[in-house]
Amino acid sequence: MMAMAKFCYYGVHKVGWNRLIFYYVLYHECSTKTAERHSQMKFPIQHTSIFLSIILLISCAPRPLATTEPTPTSLPSTASEAQEVLITFFQLMNSKNYAVGDVLYGGNYETMQSWNPDVDPSDHVTLWSKACEQNGLQCLLARTVTLKELQGDTFVFQVEFSNPDGSLFVLGPCCGANENEMPPVSKFEYQVTRNSNGKFVVMDLPPYVP
Repeated sequence: MMAMAKFCYYGVHKVGWNRLIFYYVLYHECSTKTAERHSQMKFPIQHTSIFLSIILLISCAPRPLATTEPTPTSLPSTASEAQEVLITFFQLMNSKNYAVGDVLYGGNYETMQSWNPDVDPSDHVTLWSKACEQNGLQCLLARTVTLKELQGDTFVFQVEFSNPDGSLFVLGPCCGANENEMPPVSKFEYQVTRNSNGKFVVMDLPPYVP
């Protein structure tokens, strides 16, 4: 019965407006199977067959499908998992827990290596330490993390950061440029995707201030 009920539920959604035909075929099949089962028990089958068919038809009634609209506070489970990895990554880097934070990073280390040519390229903890504390990476806590889009298997988020005093971090113009030439930026895009082990990792470095 349970298997037939599940079959009914999915069958109705596939046939749409043709469900009356489906109901008829289902009624015939249910009646036949019920008759075969109860004939060996010498049990009246006519009323039982009709009763079971009515129950199945009720269970097959179309049900509205729930839809989930991605928002900063309510995301599909996979996107929510990616969002959580991104938030945790920034928390770990901000607390100087570089070894654990590095596990959640899947991008390259070329920029950090260029800043620190004397550091062993495989020594990621030291690279992160120097990058966040000396080289200009702003390893701040995420203020808001908003899903922007899904590109293939990669989630793209817009992130705002908080300064140590709690104010919004804004990256101003640098290198002699003015605000017209280089407008201030407070929202930064970050990509989160799965690595070869199927785990979500962050692909981009924290904001950089020269």
